[in-house]
Amino acid sequence: MKRRSPVAAALAVLGYVVMIVPILFVVATAFTGGETLRFPPEGFSLRWFEEATGYRPFTDALVSSLQLAAVSTVLALAVGIPATLAIMRGRLPGKALVEGLFLSPLVLPELVVGLALFQQLMLQMELDNFQALLIGHTALLLPYAVRVTGASLVLADPALEEAARGLGASPLRTFFTVTLPVLRPGIISAALLSFVTSFNNVPISLLLQSRDFRTLPVTMLDYVQQNYTPIIAAMSTLLLAGTVVLALVAERVLGFARIFGGINR
Repeated sequence: MKRRSPVAAALAVLGYVVMIVPILFVVATAFTGGETLRFPPEGFSLRWFEEATGYRPFTDALVSSLQLAAVSTVLALAVGIPATLAIMRGRLPGKALVEGLFLSPLVLPELVVGLALFQQLMLQMELDNFQALLIGHTALLLPYAVRVTGASLVLADPALEEAARGLGASPLRTFFTVTLPVLRPGIISAALLSFVTSFNNVPISLLLQSRDFRTLPVTMLDYVQQNYTPIIAAMSTLLLAGTVVLALVAERVLGFARIFGGINR
């Protein structure tokens, strides 16, 4: 049995502490009975959760963020799934280059992407803010659609598709009866990751939004720059809880470890 290095174990523990402790501070502050953000909290109260769910700018921005995340996720999957099939199953020249282009949004800084989209889409093409945001978020999500569905495709046996075509099934029927069932867990996983990524995005949304269409993370950022009440901690706690529940349900139903295991193959 391979022994774990004490240094590696200590660094892992330190990493968990650095990531988790600030979150615990925010969650604890959300239940304060005081009037300002401070730790330790002053008493215990659910008042700020009630105010967060009733604060109109937050609720309006929440609806906008949900709409944007849902539509951009669907568009990213609609582009990413055929691209994945072309890269991994087709005879596409320059496959490595094409795959690199689809994965490039993970490498480029989001502020640079957002600024470029602002100049091209809003200044030159004069698109409205929602259209620009939709294009920006869809481009941001393409790597998840390609990489995660590609992981599922790696785990599939190409011989099954060849057998279906050898028995007379058309390419379309082979896709729906053989390939799609294999891809389904990866598609659902990619959709969940894409939705959460789009919903939580700040850099691109900050550069492309307007007063008429504002996303929740940027609205919360604007709020905390002008106010110091625990309502922001309460809203952050609600979003964190929603994300954790979504991840637990997805892990229970799909098993992310099984899907993401193909990424490193």
